Amino acid sequence: MQSSTAAAAAPEVRTDAGDLRGRTTDAGIRVFEGIPYAAPPIGTLRWSSPRPARPWSGVREATTPGSICPQLGRSDSGQPMVAGEEDCLSLNVWAPAQASKAPVLLFLHGGGFTGGVGSLYDPSELVARGNIVVTANYRLGALGFLKHAAMRDSAAGNFGILDQQEALRWIKRNVAAFGGDANRVTLWGESGGAFSVCAQLASPSARGLFARAIVQSGPCVNDMLPAKKAERRASSTAAELGCPDPRTAIDCLRAKPFEQLTGLAEDDKLDRRTTDRPWLPTVGTPVLPLQLSAAQRLGTATAVPVLQGGTKDEMRSFVGSGFDDAGRPVTAAQYLQIIQDLYGRDSSRVLAKYPAAKYPTPSLALAQVLTDEGRLVGACTQLVANGLMARRAPVYAFEFAEPRAIQPGQFPYGAHHGVEIPYFFDSTSTSPWQPPPLTPDQQALAVRLLDQWSAFAATGRPAANWAPYRRDVVRSFTAAATEPVNLRQEHQCDFWDSLGR
Repeated sequence: MQSSTAAAAAPEVRTDAGDLRGRTTDAGIRVFEGIPYAAPPIGTLRWSSPRPARPWSGVREATTPGSICPQLGRSDSGQPMVAGEEDCLSLNVWAPAQASKAPVLLFLHGGGFTGGVGSLYDPSELVARGNIVVTANYRLGALGFLKHAAMRDSAAGNFGILDQQEALRWIKRNVAAFGGDANRVTLWGESGGAFSVCAQLASPSARGLFARAIVQSGPCVNDMLPAKKAERRASSTAAELGCPDPRTAIDCLRAKPFEQLTGLAEDDKLDRRTTDRPWLPTVGTPVLPLQLSAAQRLGTATAVPVLQGGTKDEMRSFVGSGFDDAGRPVTAAQYLQIIQDLYGRDSSRVLAKYPAAKYPTPSLALAQVLTDEGRLVGACTQLVANGLMARRAPVYAFEFAEPRAIQPGQFPYGAHHGVEIPYFFDSTSTSPWQPPPLTPDQQALAVRLLDQWSAFAATGRPAANWAPYRRDVVRSFTAAATEPVNLRQEHQCDFWDSLGR
């Protein structure tokens, strides 16, 4: 699925801010990178709603991705460091050589609202099917989601969400110049990007900006951060950074270098719920008046066709990396303690339903508990989301169940969180670490997925034989087969419903 660049005739496009010169790949795909879709959010624009990008004169070279938004990374020696720049609100457009009224997909990267970058994803195979694919950066962590009581901007707590809306508006205004259809825009995300799509569905200010939505591993009923809780967190954060006075806190924080505002409150603890995460979109605000579930239940969310699903073993990523790969696999005694800590008065019922002895290891038992419940990512909350959204628009539900190849001595990750991404994208990373190449059977699965996601972007329906969601049954994808699976039975959702939410 790789494509390489060639010194072909450099394509040029005129946007509303100025002319761009991109590059052409060997496969004939036009690529325009590092396009500013909003003004740099620096100085007084830190913690402000995105402003329009400044126009430029002449032809702007668009052959290099823009800076990533500030986030924690690692140096070549493996030491923690802050990566990126605040001037990071850029996007990348990948378009067929001869496009006319092509479907458009805006892909929002994952990373839990604290990491990730749009330019990592090479969508050549989707573009080869006649789509235009846009990837974008958006503000992360405290810079994207801080909500301090002293803030007067209506976007407070949701600057990253407003960035995504600004990218959608840029697409509406400009995608026709690349050969795209502004009336066939699909908003697509995975993990944190998927929860971003859920937030856009619930946001009044996003209405009319997209025609369909794809949600991968981000159940659209899991809670975002309530405004009062966000403000308490912000007050504590400001005090820890030496800005305790609410009257001067914002000016004080704006005077801090962005490095001091990156990576705040991030740790390696195992989270059970979305609201255990350090940074999230904020509800009870003009951008997100209601929790995602309430917006769907009350019918205030945008009603568009939705393709939604997750992976069969979502939480193995978090348990495997946090315990076994760190050289400290969960013991039977630790499993008991972790479940008691996470589930409190319900822990005895959870332990009776998921005894450690029933699973090959306590780590796998823990991962199964968290995957089935799905309060962070996982299965049973997807059923709730599917049912609510299907009342007003067609929902096409799936589970990606093809496991990652097992390496000797490695934690058995199965079909873990994010395992499906290489089926849709190549990586532009030059890192020596890359996922294992797909087998021939997995490459055939990739073709099936790419065709169906493309059909959904074009028509709002992924396949002629894929019926809209009905109670509990979703489409399971493996290299061996595509077949229905009862998600409720597979993930013991009756039990989780009995605990209440």
